[in-house]
Amino acid sequence: GRAASADARAAAGQALGPLDGATVAIKDNFCSAHAPDTPWPTTAGSRMLETFHSPYDAAVVERLRAAGVLVVGKTNLDEFGMGSFGTNSAFSPTLLPRDDGDGEVVAGGSSSGSAAAVALGAARIAIGSDTGGSVRLPAAFSGVVGLKPTYGRISRHGLISYASSLDTVGILSTSVLDAFRALDVLAGPDDRDATCIQEEWQPLAAASAPPANGLGRGIRIGIPVEFRAEELPQASLDAWQRAAEEWAGAADCEIVPISLPSVRDALPAYYVIACAEASSNLARYDGVAFGHRT
Repeated sequence: GRAASADARAAAGQALGPLDGATVAIKDNFCSAHAPDTPWPTTAGSRMLETFHSPYDAAVVERLRAAGVLVVGKTNLDEFGMGSFGTNSAFSPTLLPRDDGDGEVVAGGSSSGSAAAVALGAARIAIGSDTGGSVRLPAAFSGVVGLKPTYGRISRHGLISYASSLDTVGILSTSVLDAFRALDVLAGPDDRDATCIQEEWQPLAAASAPPANGLGRGIRIGIPVEFRAEELPQASLDAWQRAAEEWAGAADCEIVPISLPSVRDALPAYYVIACAEASSNLARYDGVAFGHRT
């Protein structure tokens, strides 16, 4: 199988790259062709696509296969990527055990299953999609690394659309370095996605070193005061500020407050754009070409 092939390449010193043989989970709104290592349907967390088997791989699945990764499963999500807690899947909520062992907690959404797979050690890396926080939220909820690249940096070809002008392919992992490695595999032009950035990607992982004292000497980092939302509890604000100060001290850089007044308009703008585009994209699930009649 693919695992044995990866082992053989590694033994012969012919690994395809740093992710050859790595276990990767794929959010179930990315198309995957029916194959021995991906026998699952592509459901987007919806009964409308419960039996849909894609005839092709999404661009990210193609690139991961070419890098030699082992796709270990497809992961649960809020239906069509619309949710923040991982509780709106048509099949089941995504829950994690509490640290104290007393019950369960939500994993965050909509890339809930991807975050849970990484947090529980089922996959080294997982792929998610982020329209309004759907990689960053579950990463924060589940205690893993979450990376949302610039819109268009990774091809959306084969990603089931929610809001096309906001949907972004993201990465969840146990380390920043693995997130860089996955980004190096996935980023780059794709003629099949008109919104994909066409310039060639310059790899990050090979040029990256672990943080060291003085790494950021002379750098000033601005943190918008608008990020201190009134709804956040003081304990969360204090923890966030303490972590920023500790990191700045270790990196020998300076943190300064700045203002981005337009941040206040981001959420209203998101809801207008996302709901309008979702209404258009989801209209195809009418029981004719896709979905079922009820």
